[in-house]
This record gives sequence, structure tokens and C-alpha cells, in this order.
Amino acid sequence: MNTKYSDLINQTYYFPQTEFKLNKDNLQFHNIDLMKLVEQYGTPLKFTYLPQISENINKAKAWFRKSMEKNKYEAKYYYCYCTKSSHFEYIMNEAFKNNIHIETSSAFDVNIVENLLENGKINKSTYVICNGFKRDEYISNIARLINNGHKNTIPIIDNYEELDLLQAEIKGKFKIGIRIAAEEEPKFEFYTSRLGIGYKNIVSFYKKQIQENDKLELKMLHFFINTGINDTSYYWNELVKCIKVYIALKKECPTLDGLNIGGGFPIKNSLAFEYDYQYMIDEIINQIKIACDEAEVDVPNIFTEFGSFTVGESGGAIYQILYQKQQNDREKWNMIDSSFITTLPDTWAINKRFIMLAVNRWNDTYERVLLGGLTCDSDDYYNSEQNMNAIYLPKYNKEKPLYIGFFNTGAYQETIGGYGGLHHCLIPQPKHILIDRDENGILATEVFSEQQTSDDVLKILGYTKKA
Repeated sequence: MNTKYSDLINQTYYFPQTEFKLNKDNLQFHNIDLMKLVEQYGTPLKFTYLPQISENINKAKAWFRKSMEKNKYEAKYYYCYCTKSSHFEYIMNEAFKNNIHIETSSAFDVNIVENLLENGKINKSTYVICNGFKRDEYISNIARLINNGHKNTIPIIDNYEELDLLQAEIKGKFKIGIRIAAEEEPKFEFYTSRLGIGYKNIVSFYKKQIQENDKLELKMLHFFINTGINDTSYYWNELVKCIKVYIALKKECPTLDGLNIGGGFPIKNSLAFEYDYQYMIDEIINQIKIACDEAEVDVPNIFTEFGSFTVGESGGAIYQILYQKQQNDREKWNMIDSSFITTLPDTWAINKRFIMLAVNRWNDTYERVLLGGLTCDSDDYYNSEQNMNAIYLPKYNKEKPLYIGFFNTGAYQETIGGYGGLHHCLIPQPKHILIDRDENGILATEVFSEQQTSDDVLKILGYTKKA
């Protein structure tokens, strides 16, 4: 009988895969021996594999280049990194090795941009696309960036008041964009996005407040679908509406030459994941070109703001199974040495699924289990893979430690979980390491942050004086 954990994976998925393979009965991720990481650094452990960031950026740039050549699309493509996915310096340092641009969401983002400029990571030609609802400090920071000579800063107008607020602080002429308030999926809780200006109001808004204003230069129309770039009738319908608005606006505004289609590329969340990136890009570029050619307007430069796609597949987390609790005839709970609420908040907040695999003991027999975290909270669990009704792992044996890995966790988890702060039930933040390769492919690891101590937490809570 095929009763080994390795048999289960091989019968269920095509395995090995590009990033996953076995070394005897231990899992390797991008040829990284995960058990060696466990032996060196212990668990719980978070890691970031930096080369994957550059790899994904360059794959997307190649897909767009190929599609533009295929469709004879006479304009440029600009890859922007969406900072809110992960603001860490090590992410920025890796991402900006690849001649890309940046999208911001709030005031402190601009301080990061200024730091990147000061340290030569980006330069005056880098586009800084400023999204989000803008008030006070965000407006002031954008103005400071532009007033200090960064002319490729483009604030994206989210509401009618922002124009006046920006003009009050920015000296001279500056570039702007307008965000379309997309209509949400029919099953969504509300009809129209709270972000941006309605489709029907954009041309009239331009005519009333921008067209005769010598201080403003409209350069970009911004479009983003909350559910991402997917091959659905809903997405294509919204894209067509966006293109129509672009064409109508372009006929009124000669300076308009950029269409920002936002982010939304999915990342691999299962060993069964399938997505034809090249097809989707080909269709988007083709739709834009056909519509513009028919209307006899120039095709726009294309901007994207990929966040999760940039950093998601670089991250992972490894836990040890501490104990197994048999709660009834059917349910066995494997308890991890951390908390899902603390370390993978999207698993309980929005029921997000990541790739989850055993790190070791692949040649052992398997069993059906549930996974629980350490907090005394009923929501601190991870109970299924996206395409299964339960989790199967090598059988618990207190004499043979079992380690499990969650993969492609690099976007949002640290900031949503509250990096460096307090966590639910005061479960400490795990150790985090960075993994890189040199020009010869040799792996190098370093500790980015140690696991939180009780002293760290007590200082935050005010029990001890801060240094």
C-alpha cells in the first residue's frame, strides 16, 4: 500500500516542482536544505529568500516585453513595486536592483522614498506613484518630494479636494493622475470602491478643475480591481470600461499618456496552482491596442503595481509540532510552537491559504490532523488546504520531531501581524532570517531579527523603562 507522506503528495500533485524537491525524506525549497536551517536557527522561524524577488520582477518585465513586441504596441512598460506588501529595507534593496519604480500608500512611505533616494537605490528618473486617501502629512510629504526636484512624483487624485490641498503646498507645475472608482464584483458587500472617482465623472472633473489649470499636467489614469487580474467576465468588463474612459479623456487631454492597471497578479498558493500570466498580459495589451487603434489615439504607457507578486513567493515560515491532542474520535490537533494569529494573520483574518508541507519525515506514514496555534483563542488554527477538506501530515511521534513549512508568505504578514510589537496572548515574534545567493550560487544566511524576549514585550507594555 502507498501509505507514506511522499506517496500522498505524489498521488495528489505533480511533484517535484520548480521550487520544491526532496533530499532523501527532507524537503528542499529552491535547493535550500530546510532541516539545516532548523538545526542552525531553531523554530519557530521565518525566512525570506531574496533572489525570488528579482526573479519575479524580471519574469513580469519579460512577459510584458514579449506581449508588446507581439502586438506591435508602441509604448513603454513600467514595473512599480507596491510598498504596502512589505516595507522592509532588505525587500527594497533587492527589488530596486532591477530598474523598477515605486508606488506609495501613505505618508511614511514618502520618508522611505527619500531614504532610497539619499542612498542611491532610486534616482530622479524613478516614478513615484502616490496612491491612497491623502491628508495633512501625506500631502506635505508629497509636496516636499516634488518641491525638492523629484518631478516624476505623480500623486493619484482620489477625491475632489486633493487637488486644492496639493496645489496649496506644491510650487510650480506638477504631474497628477486620476484613480477610477471601479465597480466591485456583484457578490461584494458594496457596489463601488471607496477609492477614486466614478467612471462617469472623470472627464467632467478634468474639464472643470484641470484642463485650464496651468499648474497641473494630467499624465495617468489609474485602474485597479480588488479581486485582482483574473480571466473572468467581470475583470474584462471592468477593463473595457476603463479603456473607454482613457480614450475619452485622452481626446480631451493631450498630456495623458499613462494607464496604470494596478496590481493583482496571483501567487502560487497550492501545489495545484495554475495561472497563465503570459496569456493574461497578451489579452490586456491586445484589448488596449485594439480600442486605441479604433479610436485613433496613441496607446498609453503601461504601469503596474505588483506587491504580493513581487515579494509573496520569497517568504516562508517553519514550525515544530509540539504535541498532539486527540479531542474526539475524529479530530487530532497538532499544536505548533507559535501562533497563526501572530505569524500568519491572513490565515484567520481572510481565510487565506498558503502552501503547507511537511519539512521532514516524508517516508513516514501519514494521518489526518488539524493545526492549532498556542494562543487561548478558538480562531488560532489552520484547518485545511484550499483544495482539500483537511490536512495530512506524517504521523505524530513524540520521539521523532516533525517540522512543517508554510511557503509564499512574504506579503503583508509582518505588517498585519504587527512586526516588533505586541501579539495576541503575548506570543513572541519568531526569529527572522534572510537567505541570499552570491554570483556563484553559494547560499548565505543572516539573522534579520531575533525572537522577541520577555524584556522586549515588557518595555512596550510600560513595565520597564525604555532605553
